[in-house]
Parts: sequence; C-alpha cells; structure tokens
Amino acid sequence: MYRGLIDRYRRFLPVADNTEIVSLHEGNTPLIPVPEIAKLKGFKGEVYVKYEGLNPTGSFKDRGMTMAVTKAKEDGMKVVMCASTGNTAASAAAYAARAGMKSVVLIPDGNIALGKLAQSMIYGAKVVAVDGNFDDCLTYVRELCDKHPIALVNSINPYRLQGQKTGAFEIVDDLGEAPDYLLIPVGNAGNISAYWMGFNEYYKEKLSTKLPKMWGFQAAGAAPIVEDRVFEEPETVATAIRIGNPASWQKAVNARDSSQGRIEKVTDEEILEAYRIIAKNVGIFCEPASAASVAGFLKYAKDIEPNSKVVMILTGHGLKDPDNAIKQAPEIFHVENSLEAIEEVIL
Repeated sequence: MYRGLIDRYRRFLPVADNTEIVSLHEGNTPLIPVPEIAKLKGFKGEVYVKYEGLNPTGSFKDRGMTMAVTKAKEDGMKVVMCASTGNTAASAAAYAARAGMKSVVLIPDGNIALGKLAQSMIYGAKVVAVDGNFDDCLTYVRELCDKHPIALVNSINPYRLQGQKTGAFEIVDDLGEAPDYLLIPVGNAGNISAYWMGFNEYYKEKLSTKLPKMWGFQAAGAAPIVEDRVFEEPETVATAIRIGNPASWQKAVNARDSSQGRIEKVTDEEILEAYRIIAKNVGIFCEPASAASVAGFLKYAKDIEPNSKVVMILTGHGLKDPDNAIKQAPEIFHVENSLEAIEEVIL
C-alpha cells in the first residue's frame, strides 16, 4: 500500500527511522499527457501536466504540510499557524486535525476563495480574517510564532520545501528522466524553489542525467519578481498567487538563474483563457492560479526548443474556487417541465 511521500522518499527527507509520520497519503499525483495543448501552438514535443489538485486537500500544499506538521509534532508542538490565501490554510488545518493538534489560520478578509475557506472551517481551524493582505497576515504570523510556542507552517518553514521537492522526484520517476522544461505558477515562490531542489538532488544521485529549465509565471497584477519591486496591493483573479512580497523571492531567482530559466507574467485574461482551455479541451479542472503555467506555455511556446519534454504544474483543484468556475462556464438553460422544451435547447 502507498503510505505517502515521506514513506516513499524517506532517504531524501530529514526524518529519523522512529519519526511518527503525519500523513493523509499525499503525493503520487498523476502526470497526464496533454497533446491537445501542444497542438494549439503547433508544438511538436511532449507536454504533460502534473495534477496536484488530486492531493488530499486538493493542492500541492499537502506535500509540504505532511513534513511541516510531522516535524512540529516531533518537536512537541501543540498548535500550528499560517498565513494563507486559502490552500495553505486548508492543508494546515487538515494535517493538524490528522495529528491531533490545533490550527490557527490568518487570511486576508474577503480575499479567499469559498472552497478553501470552507475547508479550513470544517477541518476545525480557528480562522482569523484580517483587514489586510497576505503579506500583512504573514508578518503577524511570524511575530506570534516568535512570541508563543506555536509552529509556523508557511513555506518559510524549511520542512515545507523538503516535502514539496518530492513533486520533482515523482516527475522523474514517471518519465524516467527530468523534463527539459518545468512550468509552474509563482506566488510566495516556495514551490519553484522546492522543485529545483528536488531535480538537483535526483541529478546528484544519478537518478536523472539532466536538469530542466525552470519557468515560473506570476499574475501581472502580482508580479514582484518579474518587475523587481514589492506590490503593496497585489490584485489578480488567481487568488492563490496574489502575493506582493514573496517569502522565497531570492530562492526563486536562484532557481531561475541556475537553471537558465525565466520568470514571466501573464494577465488575468490569459490565465482565465488557459483555465477554460485546460477544462474544455482536456477535461482537467484546476483553479485559476494553476492555469498560470498553462497560460505561460500558450504565451511562450515559441521560445521552447522543438521536440522538448515540457511539464506544467497544476497546483490546485478547480473546486477550490467554484465562483470563478461558474463565471467562466457556459450559461445554464432554464426550461419548463416538458420534453419538448428540453429538445428545443439541446437539438
């Protein structure tokens, strides 16, 4: 039986033989070929999506959270805390519940997708909605965790990135080699850093013979790394990457530069178009922020070397943000209670 990513990749992770693992059997997410997306741009190589929305709480955050909460419990902590635009909060609350611990999440009031808020609440977290943005919330979390015996489980916790790097391991295990390009959304910038770490560790162990170019994509309204400035009031429909001052900024820049990659921005319109395309053309439902990687491919495919292998990370499930899905979907036809009325609409 598969028992989660810590069990599978224990030798690459900072856990002891007697460490009590807190797991919901996260990881092991599918790598799905999407030739439909390649054809849209006339691209002759292989294109895949890594569908992280099939983790237990519906996002890639579970990879890091299993490690962060495992280590917090090992250290005797009773409470975990995070700032979040939604996915981290949901994951922290779920893994704290699994561990028998308490969780506190600080969210920007009014700026969190309904699906993510519902998760945090039902998992039993103490949810505090702050009249401010994500960066304000993270500042408070840092101060509170310094002041009280509370484990901080945002991606500035190094164990988070240790767990998240396993996504790179799985890609190499599935392909038999590292891809040529890894395309990924960038918000707080921990994930691009973690994947780069994972690819490097497999390369050093001779489990792959090359390293990918890391291409990250920020939303145009929240593109601090691209524009090399803090966004005091970040704004984008892609709430999961609505972050103006990423905690892992320098790590992401290092991943970009070391891999000879790039970090670019895509507009909300480009993100939503990709969001619709990946659903309608492929049958995969991701949240808007996840579609930043697909938007990046559609925008910059011309710059990718022919016959390359490209992997796009879809960071979260579409049901995280049902409101946007309904806004972007075709209309619902309301008809009277008769066969004839239905036929008139469908034929």
